[in-house]
Amino acid sequence: MERAYHKWFSPALDRFMEMLVFGHAGMPVIFFPTRSAHFYDFENWRVIDAMKHKIEAGEIQVYCVDSIDSESFYSEAPPPHRIARHIRYEKYILEEVIPFIRIQNKSRELVAAGCSLGGYHAVNIALKHPEMFTKVVGMSARYDLTQPLPYFADLFDGYFDEDIYFNMPNHFVPGISDPELLKRLRELEITLVIGREDSFLENNRHLSDSLHRIDVPHQFYIWEEEAHRPRYWREMVKIYL
Repeated sequence: MERAYHKWFSPALDRFMEMLVFGHAGMPVIFFPTRSAHFYDFENWRVIDAMKHKIEAGEIQVYCVDSIDSESFYSEAPPPHRIARHIRYEKYILEEVIPFIRIQNKSRELVAAGCSLGGYHAVNIALKHPEMFTKVVGMSARYDLTQPLPYFADLFDGYFDEDIYFNMPNHFVPGISDPELLKRLRELEITLVIGREDSFLENNRHLSDSLHRIDVPHQFYIWEEEAHRPRYWREMVKIYL
């Protein structure tokens, strides 16, 4: 299995960013790490090994991007700064990572995927920019970071503004009415996966219901138990990626 390390200075983030790429060809997958995790964690957790057969066969090429969650959602900065930093991260993905992938990989497809907070990142960016992606997979994710849950706080301390609204799928999806955006979303392959005992189950049901209400097809799978650990993600990626 080919493995390549990349690092460059990001103009969007004004800092160096790192990435691991696994594979030589196939459908490119931007794989977002879990909360405050890093680009190497999926390799360390053997999630990449779980996809080894597909990667070596040239079916998929996995781009493990780094996280800046400790500078955005989990920073001690004021809430407007937290969401502003997240928006810069999205700019990095759209204007730096995706063009890099397009040079490396000639496939017309592009997948966004992630686990836990990485699933939020994947689903949020794909639902806002469906013209950039052909598929999105969110595993064990939370789609409203403003909603306090047992063991999980409101990441904006009660603050709410337009930028937060347009970066929380459970807020902006019900209000989508633009015909072109709806057309693009209906062409996007959307998969949501969550554990029956996961604190985020109702969060996922809310997003699934919202997608149904705007007639956007998607797949919604509920696994037994909490299913919010690398040993479950190793199985999920075999099925959904």
